[in-house]
Amino acid sequence: MATQRERDAADYLKKHRIMELMDNLTSMLFFHRPENPREFLIEQLEQLKISVQSDVRGPNLFNNTDLDTVFSILDPANQKYITFAQYKHALTTLGIKDINECPEGVNEDRISRETFITEATQGLQRCSATYWEKQ
Repeated sequence: MATQRERDAADYLKKHRIMELMDNLTSMLFFHRPENPREFLIEQLEQLKISVQSDVRGPNLFNNTDLDTVFSILDPANQKYITFAQYKHALTTLGIKDINECPEGVNEDRISRETFITEATQGLQRCSATYWEKQ
């Protein structure tokens, strides 16, 4: 059974989204593998702060070219669409937890490249925005 101190620590981590922040920073560190990891982490935190203050896109691992590549992998026959199941699995794999369950094309089970990239970009932005709280 957890002590009160352990419960307080867990509540603190959850309230301030510390684990999500650490997961994001660690992923970026492994992806970029900078020569000076401490300086890199400081720069990432500064970018997060600036992005929140100016409402611009914060740092994350994937850009539009990466997302376009993911779509192409999911659509090897170049049908110009993927299924909703593929869409949902891809966004989950990218680390997006709050997936739009009703994207354009869901009723036809045909998610277009444009919809996929838009939804992925917005989902990734929401993920990075949760790492920093406005003061």
